[in-house]
Amino acid sequence: MSRPGVAALLSFLIPGVGQIYNGDILRGLFWLIITPGFWVGTGGCLGWVCHIIAAATAYNRAEDQEKYRVTVV
Repeated sequence: MSRPGVAALLSFLIPGVGQIYNGDILRGLFWLIITPGFWVGTGGCLGWVCHIIAAATAYNRAEDQEKYRVTVV
């Protein structure tokens, strides 16, 4: 059972790890590859944007999974 706060923190520290924690392996690999590309490609300007977006998507996915589990059970 993934918790939204933990997923967001993990993905903010290392983009993609929160998605992997949620069970979204392909999304996690996507963020693990894209974020360093933005850091290097933009000289660091868009790296933080990727960190924030990755954390937000990890949080939202974990929240959605948590709601789904509650309604099904």
